[in-house]
This record gives sequence, structure tokens and C-alpha cells, in this order.
Amino acid sequence: MTSIFRHISSRLLVLPLVLSAAILLSLSCTRQPSYPPAAQQGADIVIDAASLKPDVPTFHTYRYHGKNISYFALKLDNKVLSFLDACASCYPHKQGYRCDDGSVTCRYCNMQFSLYKLEKGLGGCYPIKLEGRMENGKYLIPISALEAEASRF
Repeated sequence: MTSIFRHISSRLLVLPLVLSAAILLSLSCTRQPSYPPAAQQGADIVIDAASLKPDVPTFHTYRYHGKNISYFALKLDNKVLSFLDACASCYPHKQGYRCDDGSVTCRYCNMQFSLYKLEKGLGGCYPIKLEGRMENGKYLIPISALEAEASRF
């Protein structure tokens, strides 16, 4: 009888550890990643267009009022585009996108989008377009445009 109680009590001691580990894992898997910040100059985020690899999104995070506002820049056919790491549908889950070969995939709903269709993307789960402009080989994103989207993060 004593060995039964020892067996049960040892299992009861392990249970809180297992539950704690499961909770930590689930939280870490559902949080949106944080990326390195891009350079800032005045009222703009500055990305060196020459540093962007063709067809490969480069993710960055801008910190504003305690929130991480993530976005990515992308060079397609010698044109630079930028998007929030969020969409109109799934942003409440705060998981963003991952880059797959030639596409981005929503981490929440697993919808996949070709990089070449992002600019004209229609629908709730497409990454939200972020306005930017080219000047002297640099792609500039107004910081005010990022701050205006803080509610999505």
C-alpha cells in the first residue's frame, strides 16, 4: 500500500511541472516574433534597397508605446514594397507571417500568398500594404504610417 502512495505522490509532484512547461510552450508559439529594428532618419524608417535580396522579405520591428510593430520590406523586379506583419483578419492573434519559398504564410490560419501577388492582394488575410518611397537608393517608410497601425499589434 505504501508503494502505491509513493507512486501517486511522485506523479502529483510532476504534474505541475508538466502543466507549467505546456503553458510556456503554448504562449511562446502564439506570440508574434520580434525582429531587429531598421535604421531611422528623421521621420522615416530607412532601408538600404541594395541590401534587400530579390524575392526575400526582410522583417523589422519598430517599438512604439510598448508595442512591437512588425513589418517587412521586399524587392520584386527591382521595385521595393513594404507590408505590415499583420492582416485585417488574423491580426488579433498577433502571429504575423513566415516566409516560405516564394511566398508568405499567415502563422495563424496558414493561408499562403505568392510574393508576386502581395501588391494587388485583396482579401482579409493578405498582409496590409505599407506605403513607402524610394530616395537615393534608400526605401523610406514614414514612422507615422507605422504608428497609425499600432492597434493591430
